[in-house]
Amino acid sequence: MHVGVAGLGMMGAAIAQRLIEVGHTVTVWNRTADKVKPVVVVGATAAATPMALAGTCEVIITILTDAAAIDAVYGGPSGLLAGDVAGRLFIEMSTVQPATELALADKVRRKGAALVECPVGGTTGPARQGQLIGLMGAEPADAARADPLLRQMCRRIEHCGPVGAGSTMKLAINLPLMVSWQAFGEAFALIRDLGIDPDRLLSIFTDISAATNAIKARAAMIAAELKGSGGGVTFTIDSGAKDLRTMAAEGRARGHELPLTERTAQCFEEASRGGWGARDASAVAAYWSKRGKP
Repeated sequence: MHVGVAGLGMMGAAIAQRLIEVGHTVTVWNRTADKVKPVVVVGATAAATPMALAGTCEVIITILTDAAAIDAVYGGPSGLLAGDVAGRLFIEMSTVQPATELALADKVRRKGAALVECPVGGTTGPARQGQLIGLMGAEPADAARADPLLRQMCRRIEHCGPVGAGSTMKLAINLPLMVSWQAFGEAFALIRDLGIDPDRLLSIFTDISAATNAIKARAAMIAAELKGSGGGVTFTIDSGAKDLRTMAAEGRARGHELPLTERTAQCFEEASRGGWGARDASAVAAYWSKRGKP
């Protein structure tokens, strides 16, 4: 197929490269050109505008920062919906509130196209390997149309309901993960004065009943952060803070109190203000364990 990808952050770029590797023709667009070049080098074609991308591709995947970015990329005189997109399939993968996806689906339908929301669980490694978890919200016919392509990106696809259901599920699955990084950081702070070697510390915490798959996968990264040498980045603290704010906003919209989410958002934002925003979200555990240390 000819697939377009708009939004080449870490996940968007990984998804685009995955699609190239499994044989699709891929056209990409990003607001900043520096993120386009690495994907073009491995076989993608660059579009000058979102409208140009939508005009040449059968399926358009978008994975954008927030609701404002979705409005900007889909709307306007050179946006994805500016031209004739009748019959196109849009797969929207951003992590946003359900209301954003519902409003977008209405705009897409009025242009004679279809929208499937499918935010994903996983980071850049699983994205490159086609091992994400897809959380789909769509009408049944649209879901069936998107399914073959999504299965080349995802090891598991859950059709959660109509548009809005997928984004709700994405916020829900990210919530305990983000809170867990703060919890581990507080645990590490309690034992900071024991002077346990970071590698040994992570060996202990990955061998207890509270260990998560995430801390097991990122143990070496967290140990490196605790040593002060820095680790890799798959999903930033800034992105985690944005997702936590989105979760809290959705909780308020639904009349739910989410005190852990609200407080964890504040903790992530503090780490970001402290200059840690571009580090991996798991580094919150290291930040909090070092907080206040001379």
